[in-house]
Amino acid sequence: MADEKNIGTKIKSIRESKQITAEELAERSQLSVDQINNIENDTNVPSLAPLIKIARALGVRLGTFLDDDENLGPAISRKNEAVETIHTSNAEEKTVKHNNFFALAPQKSGRAMEPFFIEINAIDDGTLELSAHEGEEFIYVLEGTLKIIYGQNTYILNAGDSIYYDSIVSHLVCAADEKGAKIIASVYAPA
Repeated sequence: MADEKNIGTKIKSIRESKQITAEELAERSQLSVDQINNIENDTNVPSLAPLIKIARALGVRLGTFLDDDENLGPAISRKNEAVETIHTSNAEEKTVKHNNFFALAPQKSGRAMEPFFIEINAIDDGTLELSAHEGEEFIYVLEGTLKIIYGQNTYILNAGDSIYYDSIVSHLVCAADEKGAKIIASVYAPA
């Protein structure tokens, strides 16, 4: 499974193989050149939104950055084999690590959805920013209480609750209290 240190390396490798400069990628993805360089050098921990923008700009699936092996058959993820793939923040240029992602099917090739088990650590949500990107997200709360800001609305979800939304609307997912939360999320981002 990919780890967070490989994501920047993979992005840079794909960019260079397509003969795209960092400046061109920044323009195509609507990110700054500094953000691209920091992500490629693994000095910035991006949220999903810039990763999705970069994937679209490079013409690849979001999962390409997480893949190690490709599998044409069903993908099975075993609890005892789970490996943390990335940490993210919800602030595009901040490096606060408040989400720990475990990819659930990184070996499945050609997938349209990115399923994750995510540990959401408690953090002051005033330090986080809303994000928006094309696609859809589904979240199921396994444990804890989740706070979701979606557009102008705020939703509180408890264990057993779920939400499905268009991610083009500005949103923020965070723990509702100091206990944190554990969720299953599936993200769809068109290529």
